[in-house]
Amino acid sequence: MRKTVPVIGMACSACSANVENKLNSIEGVNEATVNLVGRTALIDFDPERVTLTELKKHISDIGYDLVIDEEQSAHEIEAHRFKRLKRTTIVAWLFAAMVMCLSMRWIDVGGKDAANQLSLAMALGCIVVCGKQFYANAIRQLRHGVTSMDTLVTLSTAITFIFSAFNTFWGESTWGSYGIESHTYFDAVTMIIAFVLTGRMIEEKAKDSTASSLKQLMGMAPKTARVVDKKQPAQDDEAGDMVPITTIDKGDLLEVRAGEKIPVDGEVTWATSFMTSDAAYVDESMITGEPTPAAKRQADKVLAGTIPSQGRLRMRARQVGEETALAQIIAMVEQAQGSKAPVQRIVDKAASVFVPVVAAIALLTFIIWIIVGGMQAMPQAIASAVAVLVVACPCAMGLATPTALMVGMGKAAEHQILIKDATALELLRKVNTIVTDKTGTITIPNPDIVDFTKSSDLTLEDRETLKPNARNAIEALKGMGIEVHMLSGDNERAVRHWAQKAGINHYQSSVMPGDKENLVKLLQAQGKTVAMMGDGINDTQALAHADVSIAIGTGTDVAIDVAQVTLMGNDLMSVPHAVEISRKTVKMIWQNLFWAFIYNLLCLPLAAGLLHIFGINFQITPMWAAALMAMSSVSVILNSLRLKYMKL
Repeated sequence: MRKTVPVIGMACSACSANVENKLNSIEGVNEATVNLVGRTALIDFDPERVTLTELKKHISDIGYDLVIDEEQSAHEIEAHRFKRLKRTTIVAWLFAAMVMCLSMRWIDVGGKDAANQLSLAMALGCIVVCGKQFYANAIRQLRHGVTSMDTLVTLSTAITFIFSAFNTFWGESTWGSYGIESHTYFDAVTMIIAFVLTGRMIEEKAKDSTASSLKQLMGMAPKTARVVDKKQPAQDDEAGDMVPITTIDKGDLLEVRAGEKIPVDGEVTWATSFMTSDAAYVDESMITGEPTPAAKRQADKVLAGTIPSQGRLRMRARQVGEETALAQIIAMVEQAQGSKAPVQRIVDKAASVFVPVVAAIALLTFIIWIIVGGMQAMPQAIASAVAVLVVACPCAMGLATPTALMVGMGKAAEHQILIKDATALELLRKVNTIVTDKTGTITIPNPDIVDFTKSSDLTLEDRETLKPNARNAIEALKGMGIEVHMLSGDNERAVRHWAQKAGINHYQSSVMPGDKENLVKLLQAQGKTVAMMGDGINDTQALAHADVSIAIGTGTDVAIDVAQVTLMGNDLMSVPHAVEISRKTVKMIWQNLFWAFIYNLLCLPLAAGLLHIFGINFQITPMWAAALMAMSSVSVILNSLRLKYMKL
């Protein structure tokens, strides 16, 4: 059983790695992948060996939560958490502002000792009220031998607070003999918490934007339906009762009027409009991309989420709930956005060991400062170690891949291109050869001709026309450096004619299904990355062996099931669009990873105080380390969001 389950409480890539590792360690779970940006877990498990309730308990033990109650909306839970996070962030900044005023002596409270003691109380209040989530999660995770960003925040603020509290009461007497002036860093404690919370708040808002395409798809699903009795006359404007969509069963008779959403997949039993007495016109652009409303008559199929633009119709429910085409599209996009590209798996492995490595670097930084500077360097050693703990956040690296993937796949879905997984999206950019079927893929039969056997005098144009933008799509693919081969079981004359019309230079006629598969293998043997595009059962062998398989959404279910990419409409410009989206998305991933890597490469030595070796008195303080850490994560997300606005 495969199920996508919302995960609550993840804040960084180490968090998602912790949840994923925990799920995969549970007996009965075959495979689990966790999407940090989408805040979901795609779990393949055996329900006879482990239940969702048991999985929820295991995840709760390490500080996170699974939303398994279908009546409980993950979006509502996240919205509530975001409001609470917003309030907590505001309170943290109030604490930080007060402590800053005290530490800078902008407020006179009767001397240094009084200011330090009041700052201590404020910093402790900030930890208890605003930072308790970091401490609670870090302690819970430590019991299970895992770490996350919460661990770094807890270590840095706890060390800084304890050192400052010690200096408040015993600093002068302890360090005075070494000639060291006693300092407190309560402002750093409060600023770290305030900046980290601010970064998380901005990240959460930006993450919602990356998932907007999926939310738009979900928004297309109707919430209610009009149920009618077959005895009620179709002309009765008062007929039917509006009921929740969850109460609809197969076989129910429903009525849909102009402007209303068709609630489930079904079959038309009656239709009318002012244009014709036996048909209603339905806008199916959200599924097919076709701008012209389609005429729907008795026995025609209609799909959930589409909208009658003219007239009204009655229909018999055939597929309901998760069986509808829209629900399957949503599930496919959701699973695709939750899947991981090969590069992400490498990043996740790095993130899982990142926090312990950073803690080790911070300890090494402290030791080196003490060795070089002696006890006089104690304040500098602690400040440097804390800055290292704070600045080296794994969030930016962890967000680099999933944010770009989510936006890229969402962009594809907006253009009626469904990509099943991240591996397909990554491979699509490497395609340099496309093998395509002819009938139903490049051409479509003339719908006005019913029986071709009685129409031998018809020309080829009269008969199998080119699909919209077929020639433009082929030219676009050529311009991208992609070679196109067309194969067909049709005769030589017809295949040559349509190849020339479409601008295809390589073609073969009278081929069998095995011949298509053999050509794919031959091209692969020549070192080419091959995509196969088809719509029928006779294409499935070749689709299965291609590096990337592309099915036409109007084709057979078998072809669609085999394919990694499904084109929902008839416009073949979707093919170069899919390749372009792949190329730009992968380019964005590498951009994100580059900047995330550069950030850590530059900030770690600056936080550790490496420039002091060269006589340069510059160093990143703990407070600014928190600000830079938050900014790095947000910048990666904002960079990925640029994909939303790319023009194809």
